[in-house]
Amino acid sequence: MSLLTGETEVFQAANDGRCAVVFLAKRRGGGDASAVLAELDRLRDKGWLLSLDHILDTEANEPSAYATGFTHDVDFAGMFEAPSQSAAHAGIAALERAGWARLLRTEWLTGPREFLPVISPASRGTRDEWGFFALWKWNAAWQAASEEQRREYDLECDIAFASDVRAGAAIAGRHRLDVASEWDHIGVWRIPGADMLDAAMREHDRVADFKFTTSRHYLGKRIPLEKAITGENA
Repeated sequence: MSLLTGETEVFQAANDGRCAVVFLAKRRGGGDASAVLAELDRLRDKGWLLSLDHILDTEANEPSAYATGFTHDVDFAGMFEAPSQSAAHAGIAALERAGWARLLRTEWLTGPREFLPVISPASRGTRDEWGFFALWKWNAAWQAASEEQRREYDLECDIAFASDVRAGAAIAGRHRLDVASEWDHIGVWRIPGADMLDAAMREHDRVADFKFTTSRHYLGKRIPLEKAITGENA
């Protein structure tokens, strides 16, 4: 897979074929999630990773998501990782047949991993309960920029990403979404909380990260997927 942007000190190419399965979901109301959870067990046996924590650094592979309804237009967001793009599409279809579609209205986003995960030495693992989902597409200014201008931009943004990592962010690499979505990329972070994210966004603004992109962001707190689906304690 060719890279849309180059490697940097923070981000290194993956070339492993694994595929993000991102879901932005709104509950339809109640329902039994048992068949969906059983299908997720089958997908786990086929090599799927069912939580951001497991994609990053933990052995536990229990399905989880991030409750976003307190500030966003969806109830929760999450990311699985499938062994391949074809496995991602087949798994989504199996989940929908198992009842996911009856329980949830979902925007699915899939795409191959472009850059490897980056885990901060300051990351506290599963004690960091917040997730940040950053979708973006390159704007007209990026399309018009020269290769040299794009490279300078990548290196400037790397300053901010390095700061994020020092502050404790664990980033699930970067995934390409441009084959089947209006978005070009997604980056998903596990973070200590909203204060750290606020400081990070100020630094990204300082290095002019947003001059070449149109973005959509979601912030949420980790919740077991069964509770996210049913609305229990949501």
